[in-house]
Amino acid sequence: MSSTGTGQHPRTALIVGASRGLGHAMTAEFLGRGWNVVGTVRDTTARTPLHDLADQADGRVTIEHLDINDPLRLSSLHERLAHRRLDVLFVNAGTTNNERTPIGAVATADFIDVMVTNALSPMRVIEALEDLVSPAGLIGAMSSGQGSITNNTTGGREVYRGSKAALNMFLRSFAARQNETQRSFVLMAPGWIRTALGGPDAPFTIEETVPLLVDVLLSRLGTPGLAYLDRFGQTVPW
Repeated sequence: MSSTGTGQHPRTALIVGASRGLGHAMTAEFLGRGWNVVGTVRDTTARTPLHDLADQADGRVTIEHLDINDPLRLSSLHERLAHRRLDVLFVNAGTTNNERTPIGAVATADFIDVMVTNALSPMRVIEALEDLVSPAGLIGAMSSGQGSITNNTTGGREVYRGSKAALNMFLRSFAARQNETQRSFVLMAPGWIRTALGGPDAPFTIEETVPLLVDVLLSRLGTPGLAYLDRFGQTVPW
């Protein structure tokens, strides 16, 4: 899908969490489709694959620094981006704990870390930056099929599941507060992908998955309302 029409400027996506993995691959995919991309990295000193991508992008990739668990940095990021209009704001964030630990045995610090990183911080980013998004743009976050309460028939990964279910509920509440807008809201369930979080046993590669994810996001542009979708654009049950 082309990013521009006759006489239009390239569209811009902000990918929060773009230094590596799915976020980096999404940045490359949007770039390959003619978009401009702002990508955030957490570390202010380390070089990442996103830096290599930016070096080859003829100025179409802008790198910003953001630790999503540090809300004090959001206002300064907003100031730096205030002159830009975003067509897509997508938050890619995720962490987990020992997936075999049942919920009653999870350490409080581990519970807080997963819940803050996966649910609270993405919503803080969205709340802080949503006014930069076009009135007909898209706001999305990386959820998981494991955030589906309906589909949880096996248990396991209980804190991770709970954090993604919480993210789903929070974005649903956010979208309900904007139900008169033309914006699209997407919770993306990409499947089990071979990333640092997904591990080496995951059945799907980044290369085969990310083009599908971007297809789904672009297909939702111009369609108001919230959708919880897998990489094929199929609805995931709440």
